Amino acid sequence: MREKRIGRGLISLSQGDITESAADAVVNAANNHLWMGAGVAGAIKRKGGASIEEEAVAKGPIPVGEAVATGAGALKARYVIHAAGMGEDLRTSEDLVEACTRASLRRAEELKLESIAFPAIGTGVGGLPAARAAGRMLRAAAGHLAREEGTLRRIEFVLFSEADLRAFEAALADAG
Repeated sequence: MREKRIGRGLISLSQGDITESAADAVVNAANNHLWMGAGVAGAIKRKGGASIEEEAVAKGPIPVGEAVATGAGALKARYVIHAAGMGEDLRTSEDLVEACTRASLRRAEELKLESIAFPAIGTGVGGLPAARAAGRMLRAAAGHLAREEGTLRRIEFVLFSEADLRAFEAALADAG
């Protein structure tokens, strides 16, 4: 399953490069100091430009589990939402992944966005198995779309690997 209609919107899954997403915002799997080094953060910085990191760092540090929005530089998206899924210890948990997913959705609503694209938060440097991240992220997304109010209509999950895509497909079948 690659798409599921829930409430007022659609959750979609794809394999690819999140920096190519045309969603209104792409989510950066961040640390709470908002430095952009490796993984998704590094890819966003390389393609979108150093101004994204400069703006993010100026807004940090933030609590782990929270999120902030910045401009998107040269990306197709208008915003980057930096979801702090871990602190300086580079460790995360299912609870933190769910919390920063919810925080990212709140930031998107505050900006009155219609679409947002997420990576598999916490599965790279954070070491969380994709199936565990998928269950919590999709639960947060489905719960958000099930609410009657809000501007978000499309929540995308752009997964880097085929294994991550399969984990999210299995979790989407159970979501909502």
